[in-house]
Amino acid sequence: MLPRALESVTTQTRPPAELIVVDDGSTDDTVELIAGQFPEARILRQENRGVSAARNRGIEASTGEWIALLDSDDEWRPEKLERQLAALRDHPELRICHTDEIWIRRGRRVNPRQIHAKHGGWIFKRCLPLCAMSPSSILIHRSVFDEVGLFDEGLPACEDYDLWLRICSRHPVLYVDEPLVVKYGGHEDQLSSRIWGLDRFRIQALEKILREDRLSEDDQAAALAMLLEKLQIYLAGARKRGRVEEAAEYEARLERWRCGAVAGEPP
Repeated sequence: MLPRALESVTTQTRPPAELIVVDDGSTDDTVELIAGQFPEARILRQENRGVSAARNRGIEASTGEWIALLDSDDEWRPEKLERQLAALRDHPELRICHTDEIWIRRGRRVNPRQIHAKHGGWIFKRCLPLCAMSPSSILIHRSVFDEVGLFDEGLPACEDYDLWLRICSRHPVLYVDEPLVVKYGGHEDQLSSRIWGLDRFRIQALEKILREDRLSEDDQAAALAMLLEKLQIYLAGARKRGRVEEAAEYEARLERWRCGAVAGEPP
């Protein structure tokens, strides 16, 4: 998959200024493959620390004003960067841009559900149910990371959900309504397939942003409502599966947040 992803970068109609590949502790011939086929790529190697640490390493090593991300199992359409940069020139006040995408599951194209529809503008509330932007479609100005921070390396999954909450609570986003990214799913080593109970990490992200106390009153209310909903759903699931200790923990968290809502402040 990696050569396919890198080929989609090197064949852009508007080539990037630099190409950085982070090898997050691979045990095969990844480095040799990249060096042989893509000599223009700068390779950074590290012990396996997860997707957040890998992305952060690449962002910190980059020198460009605008930063794009691409997961190794996705690919860009040839006009991706050109279309985004043109759109940003027309909207110089905006600092985040994303695009529509094509989904391929087990070799077949599938249609995303309506809940996965992409949007632009102030989309914080649209970010609350699930991840509203694809990391592989993103183009972000470096100043945004300086302001809100990088990916949370303490989250083994939903790290993009967490970052989009932080970004979209402060910035509107630009949406290019073209499918400029191809996302491949359904393979056995896909992160979302290997980690159970993903909503527990979304719950962590919601708790974190609510405790930061940076949200507008309206966004605060929407985030709290979503947190309570996710806590109730996760609690019901834990009870159904006989996870007694986990159910007790989430019941206590739910009660604390309910009490905090009544008192008008986070627990």
